[in-house]
Amino acid sequence: MNDKKPALFNQKDLFAYFVVAGLGACVQLLAGGLIKDWFRVSYEDSILPAYFIAFIVGFFLTKLFAFNARQSQQTRREMLKFTIVSVISGIIMWIFSTFPYDFIHVRYPDIYFQIPYAVKKLNLTQIGTTLHGMCYSFISNYILHKTFTFKSSGFYDRLKELVK
Repeated sequence: MNDKKPALFNQKDLFAYFVVAGLGACVQLLAGGLIKDWFRVSYEDSILPAYFIAFIVGFFLTKLFAFNARQSQQTRREMLKFTIVSVISGIIMWIFSTFPYDFIHVRYPDIYFQIPYAVKKLNLTQIGTTLHGMCYSFISNYILHKTFTFKSSGFYDRLKELVK
């Protein structure tokens, strides 16, 4: 019998999670831009709603592909844990996106890129600081999902007993 635990940063899980997180990042950047333009909200106010949209997509992709939890039969408890982890990582992402943007934005003008044949200009300063926040969120998400969300820890059972 092999009781050896898999490494926290094994290549297979890390690569799969990176692909899934990359798709989530694309969804988040697209949603953030649309929310900012459609609802005329500030950059800071568009980050968390976009993160929430990416969170929904991310749960199913992460469960199915990243940590091989497809047949765990524990979707509800994984969803609760995923939500807890995502709230923590969302706060981390917001902090590491907005604080650098506020710091840079006050001292230097934003950098824009004109999309060829389009009216829309991309604010590269905002995209860069969002990606900065996503890096920190990626690290916290990976570690917490690997060690908490998709691992049977007894947390969900203890929480159910506490609520009763």
